[in-house]
Amino acid sequence: MKLKSFQDMDCSLAQALEIVGERWTLLILRDAFFGIHRFDDFQGRLGIARNILSMRLARLVEQGILERRPLSTGGRRAEYHLTAKGKALHPVLVALTQWGDRWYPGVCGSRIEFVERDSGEPVLPVQVRAGDGRALAPREIGVRTPGDGTDPRPGGESTSGTA
Repeated sequence: MKLKSFQDMDCSLAQALEIVGERWTLLILRDAFFGIHRFDDFQGRLGIARNILSMRLARLVEQGILERRPLSTGGRRAEYHLTAKGKALHPVLVALTQWGDRWYPGVCGSRIEFVERDSGEPVLPVQVRAGDGRALAPREIGVRTPGDGTDPRPGGESTSGTA
């Protein structure tokens, strides 16, 4: 079943989902952040069909999220490494993992805990913050379109809260 494309939707979230919204894609990115680089290692860890993995990796390379690095001159084998654009997705994956552990924990609680490598201290939950560092609730966040300051929702005229 082919899903509807968001390609023509004028929405930043829709455009992001067009690239990373497919579930295998997020798992591939998760593994790339965990240091997986080779096709066979992705395939073995995920149990994904080789043709699907090949298509997803090609799409991530095409979009500049991963870069393909040949293992040897002229060889077909390669490694896949996150680009700066790919690394910018790190907070998204951490936030989704933290959300999953909160709302769908394993039988023994959180499946993993993100910690700072140097100190071993737990990483705080990802939150939207104001310029001064305060955590913001959804009702404290407004939206506006660049240039005119109006709310882009139908009938919207202000930067009032979103929830």
